[in-house]
Amino acid sequence: MSGTVRTTAPVEATKVTPPRRRIPTRTPHRAGGGGKGTGRLGGPLSGVPWALPALLFVGVLLVYPFLRSIYGSFFEDNGFTSHFTGLDNFTRLAADPIFGRSLLNTVMWVAGTLLLPVLAGLAIAVATHRMRFGLIAQTVIVLPYAVSGAATAVLWKFILTSEGSLNQVLDAIGLGSLAQPWLLEWPQNTLSMIVASTWQATGLNVVLFAIGLRAIPRETIEAAELDGARGWRMFRHITLPQLRSVTVVVVGMAIVNSLKAFDMIWVLTQGGPARSSETLALTMYRETFRLFHIGYGSAIALVLSVIVVASSWLYLRRQLPETSPR
Repeated sequence: MSGTVRTTAPVEATKVTPPRRRIPTRTPHRAGGGGKGTGRLGGPLSGVPWALPALLFVGVLLVYPFLRSIYGSFFEDNGFTSHFTGLDNFTRLAADPIFGRSLLNTVMWVAGTLLLPVLAGLAIAVATHRMRFGLIAQTVIVLPYAVSGAATAVLWKFILTSEGSLNQVLDAIGLGSLAQPWLLEWPQNTLSMIVASTWQATGLNVVLFAIGLRAIPRETIEAAELDGARGWRMFRHITLPQLRSVTVVVVGMAIVNSLKAFDMIWVLTQGGPARSSETLALTMYRETFRLFHIGYGSAIALVLSVIVVASSWLYLRRQLPETSPR
């Protein structure tokens, strides 16, 4: 009897990979967080350590001098003795003709700086925007801004003195009757210095307005040209509204710089003659560091600070768009 022998192949055991054991990670607890921290610095005060150096810098250089001026304005201080006088320094300001002239000169500087450098910078930027060699022309106009205020004043002193180049040129072309002592009489000394400041400050305004012009979308200009806008209509209804944000910056800088004008006036006239060309910044410096009327100078500094902050705040509040609360 023949039989068949059956052989069974050994069954290979399947390898079962055991699941990996997850090792729990420990996360540091937040201070006061009840053990549910995420391991990251967070919270509303997380940025305070990074802002401390800047806050310290501003506090030492700005906040402390301002508070010290407020405190010193209530004292009569000559650098050696000091005694409390209350509001006497401020009542003295109201009756001081030199302070009144300084305030008037400061207003003239603000008006002149707004009318001349801002308008000249806007006109030059628009005129050279599409000019073939407009970039070269803008570069030449910007160069005086790279010169310091003191160096600019020295240059203009050679031009505006009684024997300066301006009067010599007027004599040479037969207009000697127009020659004047430009820096020796008020108000032409203040007006002459405003013109000198305009020569330097116009370059920065040209740069800012040129950047604003390049940021205007090309599609907007082309659409306006298709509608027939040319020349003044293009500038009035398209270009000028598109430059609103740049104009806010330029005018704000002009206001602040004119209120603190010092170096050019000091080099050209030192506030003279007879302190007729002083501004508030120059009067504050002379009273504090030359005449050692520290309390009176602190009162002038406080008035100037209030004028600068108030004018800047009112201007920006009027110009910047208001954001509605959500």
